[in-house]
Amino acid sequence: MPFIELVAVLAVLQYLYFGYLVGGQRRDSGLKGPAVSGHDGFERAYRVQMNTLECLIAFLPMLFIAGTYWSALLVAPIGVVYLVGRMLFWRAYMTDPSSRGLGFMLSFYPIAALLLMAAAGAVMGLFA
Repeated sequence: MPFIELVAVLAVLQYLYFGYLVGGQRRDSGLKGPAVSGHDGFERAYRVQMNTLECLIAFLPMLFIAGTYWSALLVAPIGVVYLVGRMLFWRAYMTDPSSRGLGFMLSFYPIAALLLMAAAGAVMGLFA
């Protein structure tokens, strides 16, 4: 499971990096907390961070549950696709939010695949 654990660590680091970028946008814009609106760059970075947090809630448990039933050589690459999707989502959202679709789908589909794998493994485990 070290590959799966590495993907999980990278996902959390990625989320923290997005948070760091939000802080930079807040500093550069002069937008004072607790405001979360009033500067386009800050709002975009903040939405990327929040959307990533929303995805992490599903991604991390499904990554680990799927990893208990399926090979890490299958599960970890699905996690890598998620990480790439998040980076594409971030880059697209910061330049043109309407172009974020590919990044979103490359984040959503791995979560869906891991969910199906986790559910299938759990059901198969009931009959083993």
